[in-house]
This record gives sequence, structure tokens and C-alpha cells, in this order.
Amino acid sequence: MLTFCLAMIAYATLSLAQPSPIGVWKTIDDETGEAKSHVEIYEKGGKLYGKIVKLLISSPDKLCEECPGKKKNQPLIGMLVIEDLEPYKDYWRKGTIMDPENGNEYGCSIWFENGNAAELKVRGKHWTGLYRTQTWYRVE
Repeated sequence: MLTFCLAMIAYATLSLAQPSPIGVWKTIDDETGEAKSHVEIYEKGGKLYGKIVKLLISSPDKLCEECPGKKKNQPLIGMLVIEDLEPYKDYWRKGTIMDPENGNEYGCSIWFENGNAAELKVRGKHWTGLYRTQTWYRVE
């Protein structure tokens, strides 16, 4: 009986597990609809971070000319664009995302809609309350 109860607890725990955003994601250009880059999301110290690992439209040597501070004129490949996302219920929040096209930083949250682990919703929110949500696609 004890074995049966432990098996049921393990099954229930696995069935409630949320998909993980850790991995490589294809981003899409809002204006052209073209695949733009690959961003690798990884966990460090209980928070999520994302860095550009591949450029699909631009030269791989492209620099971030509009980026602020230490990121200015640094290569886009390897650059952190998502920082400090914290887990909360069934999504991640309170992080930042940077748009390397203009160097602007926004509040960031990410989630899976309807448990679809192949599509990640990424929202950048301006301090005024305006926001934009993109769909990123998992790279297999």
C-alpha cells in the first residue's frame, strides 16, 4: 500500500510540473515577421537569464551601437538581453529585457500559454504601463 501511495504522489508531482523555458529560442522581428536571432535562456542562482547565441539576419560580428553603459559597442552574440527573471506561480517575472536595436530596457515577464512548451510568451513592459508581447519558438 505504501508503494502505491508513493507512486501516486510521484505521478501527481510529475503531472503538475511546468514546462521549463531553459533552452534556445528563436526570436521574430516584429516588423518583418522574419526569424531574427536565437536566445539561450539559462538558470543561474535561481533566476533566469537570456543571451543572444546566434544572429539570423545581421552579421555575426554586429555590435550593439545603441546599448547603454558597458554593453555599448559590444558584440551582440553573447550579450545578455534578459536578466534576473524570478519564478512566480506558473510564470517568471520582475526581470529586465533589453532591445539591442535601440538600447532600451523594459520590465520583463515570460510564460507558456496553455502549457505549450514550444512557444514562449515574452513581454517587455515600459514604466508607463505600455507593453509588447512576442512569441518565441523553441529551437530543437
